Formats: sequence, C-alpha cells, structure tokens
Amino acid sequence: MCSELAISVRMLSKVFQIYEKPRHRLLQMLSRGKRQYFKEYWALRNVSFDIRMGETVGIVGRNGSGKSTLLQLICGTLNPSDGKIVADGRIGALLELGSGFNPEFTGRENVYLYAAVLGMTRGEIEEKLADILAFAEIGDFIDQPVKTYSSGMMVRLAFSVAINVDPRILVVDEALAVGDERFQRKCFAKIHAMRDIGTTILFVSHSGGMIVELCDRAILIEAGEKLAIGEPKAIVNAYQQLLYAPAQDYEKLKQIIRSTCELRPAVDIATESSDAPQQLITEVNRPDASGLDVEDFNPYLVPAEVVRYVSQGASISGQAIFTADGRKVNTLLSGRWYRYLYNVTFTKPAQNIRFGMLVKTTSGLELGGAASARKMLDSASAGDTYCVEFRFHCLLAPGIYFLNAGVTGSVENSEETYLDRLVDAAMFRVQANSASIATGTIDFECDVNVAKLKA
Repeated sequence: MCSELAISVRMLSKVFQIYEKPRHRLLQMLSRGKRQYFKEYWALRNVSFDIRMGETVGIVGRNGSGKSTLLQLICGTLNPSDGKIVADGRIGALLELGSGFNPEFTGRENVYLYAAVLGMTRGEIEEKLADILAFAEIGDFIDQPVKTYSSGMMVRLAFSVAINVDPRILVVDEALAVGDERFQRKCFAKIHAMRDIGTTILFVSHSGGMIVELCDRAILIEAGEKLAIGEPKAIVNAYQQLLYAPAQDYEKLKQIIRSTCELRPAVDIATESSDAPQQLITEVNRPDASGLDVEDFNPYLVPAEVVRYVSQGASISGQAIFTADGRKVNTLLSGRWYRYLYNVTFTKPAQNIRFGMLVKTTSGLELGGAASARKMLDSASAGDTYCVEFRFHCLLAPGIYFLNAGVTGSVENSEETYLDRLVDAAMFRVQANSASIATGTIDFECDVNVAKLKA
C-alpha cells in the first residue's frame, strides 16, 4: 500500500446467511452443501475507496445501508466474504456500546482487556491508565462490574480507551450521540486535537452538520453500495435528497448520484461568477459618500447550483431577501433586520403544512433557521400559491452565507415529508463593518470595557 494511504479498500463484499428457523442451521450443516436452507443478504457489495493519512472521513447512509458493517470489516471484527482491506497503523475503534467489554469484569479489568485487544502491551496500558480513567470520569465505579454501568458510563469508558491507545486510525460508529452534552463536547474537542496531530479519523453519523464540520471528505453508502465519495457538503446534500425521495424516483436518483461518482461541491465557494465585472463587485462593497456601509443587490452573487429535492406536491420559487422598506438585496449589514421571502405553489392537495428556512456557511455548516410550527396551514388545494416570509436579524460576521427554503406536509394521507426543498436557494454577503469587534461567525454585539484597578 502507498505510504500516504491509511486505509485501502478494494472490491469489499460481505454476505450474511439468513435462516428462517433455527433448525435450518443444523439442516444446512448436515446437507453438506447439497441443499440451501438460507437466504443471502448482501450487506456490502464491491465497495472500493482509499483514505489518506491524516484525513477525516465521514460515512452517511440510511439505517441498514451497510455503514456499521463496513467499519467492523475495517476494524477486523468481521471477516469479508470477498475483497481486500489494508490498514496502516494501530486502529482505535468505538463501534458499539460495550463491544469488547466483559459485563462480569470491573471497569478497570475491562480497560486492560479492551486495550490489549487494541494492541497495547501491559506496560503501555499502565502508563496510560491514569489518562484513561481521568477522561472517562467513572469515579469509584471503575472497580465495579460493567454490567452495573449505565449506557453513558460504558461509552465514556470505551471512548476513553479507544482514544488513549495512541491510534493512527480512529474509527467511531455513532457513539458520540450517547452521553450528556458536556461529555459530547469533551469528545469533539479530543477528536479535533487528534485530527490536528495527523490522526486518520473514520466515523459514521446521521448528523449532516457534524459531517460537514469535521470531515475532509464523505462517503455515501446505500443498500450496501458505495454511491459516491467527495466533498462533504455535496455528499450530505445527495444523502438528504435520497432520504426524502418518493419511491417512484428512488432508483432514478440513485443512478444520478452513482453516475456522478466523485461529487464536486454543490456550490462554487468562489462565491461570484467569473463573468462578473470586478469593478461592479468593488462598487457594491464600498461605503457611500457619508462613510456608512451600504446594502445593495449584486446580480452576480448567486449560487453556482441550487439543489432541489424531488417535488412531492409543491414547488418553491422566487426566493429573495429584502430590506425592511422593501428593497431587494443580497449585500447585508450586520445588526439590521431583513425579510426572506419565497413563493410556494401546490401541485397536489396537501395537509398539515409547514414552511422553513435555514442559514448555512459556505462549507455547509448549519447556523440556524426557523420552521412555522405555530403558523401551520391545515390544508392547501392544488393550484394554490402562498408567499412565505421570514423576518430575521442579521447578526453574522462578514462573509458569504446561504439560505435554504423548504415546505413539509402530507399528501393523500401519507406521512409528513418534504413537499419541496431548495438547498442553497439564495446567497448573500455580510459587509465588513469597520466599527465591529466581532470574531468568528456570529456577531454577538459585544462591548468591551477595561478599567485599571487601584493598587
């Protein structure tokens, strides 16, 4: 394997034998292959990809798509039916709650057992024991049987062992969803620190925001197949489209995603069209004669691509941002109020309707938004058009941001789903304010005072 690769997966497949009745296992063994008493279930089929040293890669896909099976194969807890996996370096794995733990052993005994399974010597374990116990925060329970632990205590201990074996590769399967907020924040801080020192990280998550925030690349798995691998924002968009696709469009959408292979960013982060006259852009961003920043509309400040979900009864159009006095703008000033409007035309009768908006960064990180839970429409008829308005206070630091638009509801007494959704429906820039002292993404309108204390 190339020295720059941490993990190389080639034509990996895993098939399970599914028996309808327990006695069929015995009959299968006695038949010596002359008759088949089981059905084959292909959890993975012909999956190939490479992960470079120091990369953080997320895996997304609906439940039952094969994500956890893939991680177990990489970690060696399952054997592949076909294909090859090569991993370069010690793997720290957190796959399932308490996997590798003996419930009759104490927490301390399980630390030694689990760390030994991960490849540490007894001397290395004793050297790291204080760090493991400090991070887990189990307290006196460390000398009690693990079967008495809560799920949160167990995952704290397992995670602490996994990250303290000094792995070159860290594999995590949705375990960060367990535990209180304080522990989750502690885990994320540790993962960031491990990533900064060059640890390769591979993890499964259903959180699109987490994938976008943490990952360099992402992989979309569906029905045991690797549909796409690429930039996290594009992969998450594809996954969400697939998740909410109606049954009749499912295979068609899969084919579109599959044919794309290496998905490119859904939005051109350069933010302006290359055809835009530079003079115009400069003029849009400069202060007016009074020295104050100005709000304006730049016709070249548009998303390179708007991702639309498959329509299931409605169509969104006309999305735009306006000032309080009705001027259309996409160059905003921090601290002012704006109106985000879009139209929704219903193509089918719908019930229990809600509308939503979402603000994201250029990397796809979700900053926040709103849904009209308290102003739900009971119903709408085919042909009805509504204008949706969200009023928002722009408290963002200078930069480029994107807006989503969505409408949910039920059609023909079906479950509530997206009737239409636009990802990166609109794009806007927040102007730099020379008087602002804000840092980061959100402007909290902080004020600073410094006073000298008397000696």
